[in-house]
Amino acid sequence: MSASETSGNQCEHGVDVGAYALGALDEHEVEPFRAHLETCAECREELAQLQGVTDSLAIAVPHAQAPADLRARLMGVVHGEAELLRAAGHEADRPARPRSVWRWRVLPALAATGALAAGVLIGALALNTGSSQQTTRVIQAQVLPPAAGHDATAALRKVGSHVQLQVTGMPAPALGRIYEVWLKDGSRPPEPTDALFSVTGQGNGTVGVPGDLKGVSKVMVTEEPAGGSLKPTHSPVIVASV
Repeated sequence: MSASETSGNQCEHGVDVGAYALGALDEHEVEPFRAHLETCAECREELAQLQGVTDSLAIAVPHAQAPADLRARLMGVVHGEAELLRAAGHEADRPARPRSVWRWRVLPALAATGALAAGVLIGALALNTGSSQQTTRVIQAQVLPPAAGHDATAALRKVGSHVQLQVTGMPAPALGRIYEVWLKDGSRPPEPTDALFSVTGQGNGTVGVPGDLKGVSKVMVTEEPAGGSLKPTHSPVIVASV
């Protein structure tokens, strides 16, 4: 049974919702599906539900630094595979596979988030063996109306080059909408990121912030249509001065 059938989504494009949430749609399919989201309430609602699941995968475990010798071995394999593909031709790594097979394998994976998160945790603990202790920097953020009326709090946590935004007591985005993280450099317009998140029933949530904040003066959050926006459509509800 697909995720769309479980959620009751009867739209013919419902099979694409899970793939879109995981970033698994082909490049030429992304924009048409975003346009579809603007007119389909069923797909927007299902995406909002799945977004919290996909966001949790990135924050299931703390950031770990892999040992240098492990990185060297992995990169050796990567470079070797690249040389083989270069010799075989650019189509060698693209076996014919029906599009529907990928989709029906992706969607059930969302239902197994707990097992996947456990596997990620085990892998991260293994990579973390022997890693050095890193300092944690906490930057308190300002929560603005209307979220401020819910006794909400927000803070950035920076460990090494890894940055997370943690919120508590935040109201959930409106139906068919999502919170989006923006990075602002001085007087320049804020730059969009792929950091989209929602919150739990208690208003709690965590999302990874891209980059290490170099050159960033402010981290902001706005409420945007599901799938995110290239320009803010609402005033910020969270602002953190870096």
